Amino acid sequence: MCRSLVNKVTRFQQLMAVADPELLVLFEDWLEELEEEVVSFAKEAKSLNAETLAERFGLPLAGAAFLLTKLKREGRLA
Repeated sequence: MCRSLVNKVTRFQQLMAVADPELLVLFEDWLEELEEEVVSFAKEAKSLNAETLAERFGLPLAGAAFLLTKLKREGRLA
């Protein structure tokens, strides 16, 4: 829990350096919703990789790979 909070604070600080605060809130909300959708999708998917995720959610391959790594690191995906 503490690690997750530290990660969120760090991510927030990094984004604040380059983003308008009002846009930052929208981005954070979007990312949290996307993460929940990916976790739900993963429960139903036979296999999950960056290519499948990119295609399903319309993400760039690098973004899909980042998201998979992030969710696995947080223990939200196996």
